[in-house]
Amino acid sequence: MSETFTIALDAMGGDHGPGVVVPAAVQALRHRPELELVLVGDQGVIEAQLVALKSSGHARLKIHHASQVVGMEEPPALALRNKKDSSMRVAINLVKQGQAQACVSAGNTGALMATARYVLKTLPGIDRPAISTSIPSINGHTHMLDLGANVDCTAEHLYQFAVMGSVLAGAIDNNAAPKVGLLNIGEEDIKGNEQVKDAARLLEQSALNYIGFVEGDDIYCGDVDVVVCDGFVGNVSLKTTEGVARMVAHFMRAEFKGSLYGRLAGLLAMPVLQRFKRRIDPRRYNGASLLGLQGIVIKSHGGADATAFENAIRIACLEAKKGVPQRIGKEIERFLHERRGS
Repeated sequence: MSETFTIALDAMGGDHGPGVVVPAAVQALRHRPELELVLVGDQGVIEAQLVALKSSGHARLKIHHASQVVGMEEPPALALRNKKDSSMRVAINLVKQGQAQACVSAGNTGALMATARYVLKTLPGIDRPAISTSIPSINGHTHMLDLGANVDCTAEHLYQFAVMGSVLAGAIDNNAAPKVGLLNIGEEDIKGNEQVKDAARLLEQSALNYIGFVEGDDIYCGDVDVVVCDGFVGNVSLKTTEGVARMVAHFMRAEFKGSLYGRLAGLLAMPVLQRFKRRIDPRRYNGASLLGLQGIVIKSHGGADATAFENAIRIACLEAKKGVPQRIGKEIERFLHERRGS
């Protein structure tokens, strides 16, 4: 009998709540026979969604009632203090209690990070959790962290992010030696602030496959598997990417609709455009990992549709299969031991 994995889903989080999470859960169960899901939230609302989808009574789907919901704009401290029975908190508790191997939520990012860190705690040797996701590139994809959890970082924090990113890429991509780069304003040793230069010195002394400084265009066009930066730079880079993608899509639609010739050219190019759209479809990359915790927590985009949320479930299942937190813990312990002995 194949191993099964139980994932707890925050059914009430995100912009669309159960209207997206429940259909995504049903789709995920259909595609993954090894998966068991727990929908956490208002039982009546969830059951109504399942009835509408003709999926009530599914053998691999359970409902765990939670009476509260964390708002998308709610301050993390208030959510942590006042929403102890929120769907987000209860879903994370299930991971802490061993009733689920991972949690997926599209809810408030700050509240999710604060709650996950409070409930699950960080791994020994990890000072701060980091947010990591994969970004499409000409070589497939690039793992990037941190994407906003830590605005102010020391060189030691960046070193820890590099270890976590390397372990994640190694586990997810079956890559024995992921290439790790440190994001900077140039590739020369003299470039960058002292924080980045100090982090580079730490990485050069590590057992990681560190390839040196990389620039912004290397995220998409370079020969690098993991790009490391602080949360301020990472979040700005990610949001810039999203904005450029929307701008390009807008201009392409405008040009194809602007004239009869453009519409005819659009019809001829449609097969290529459809393949291009599928290749860079952000739904395929939805699901950011909160790395460094003693448990798996995946953050879905708040506005994700069912297809995108299902991808976040897929990532949670894959990280559970690969034992990503356990791998990070072992690697951090090994690197710390090597540094103490050097």
